[in-house]
Amino acid sequence: MQEIEPSYQWESIYNASHDPKSPFYGRSYSNTEYINTIYSYYIHPLWDDIDSETLYCKILFTDYSLQFTVIELMGEWNDTLHNDIMLFKRGVIDHLLAAGIKYFILVGENVFNFHGSWEDDYYAEWFEEVEDGWIAGLCFPEFIEKEWSKYKIDYYINFGGTLQIPNWRTAKPEMLFLLIHKILSNRLGA
Repeated sequence: MQEIEPSYQWESIYNASHDPKSPFYGRSYSNTEYINTIYSYYIHPLWDDIDSETLYCKILFTDYSLQFTVIELMGEWNDTLHNDIMLFKRGVIDHLLAAGIKYFILVGENVFNFHGSWEDDYYAEWFEEVEDGWIAGLCFPEFIEKEWSKYKIDYYINFGGTLQIPNWRTAKPEMLFLLIHKILSNRLGA
């Protein structure tokens, strides 16, 4: 697990630790000191801790003028035991919403499991707060998407089908946003 790094292809144009509006502003990272773990397995030190025992994230890019952000997730998303959606919503999403972000792209290639809960308050709150924006789940494994559907997360997060974009890393962030915006505009009939 320590070899799974967050994507860094856009680091030369955006770094959350240098962004005063980011919840991770001012953080410093070590490439050699491994301190965070998931189930006793050390993870790469570039992942950001959101106070969850099993879920970490990395804000890859944020554009305040276009009002979008791309956040990569890693680990096990566990709403059953750890209420990870609450930790993610309060620790990361609320900061971005306050800064005017209304389009959220969540990259889930490195989410290994999802344990749901029938409590959907934080998903519903987030969905309501984006108003005319959206939340997109990009490249989540199919079994995660099935679990999301089982727990009705698909009411709040758009995922699957045309949002399986395996070459997303080769796109510039604005182009990725425009592509997803077009896909979701067609889906949502906007």
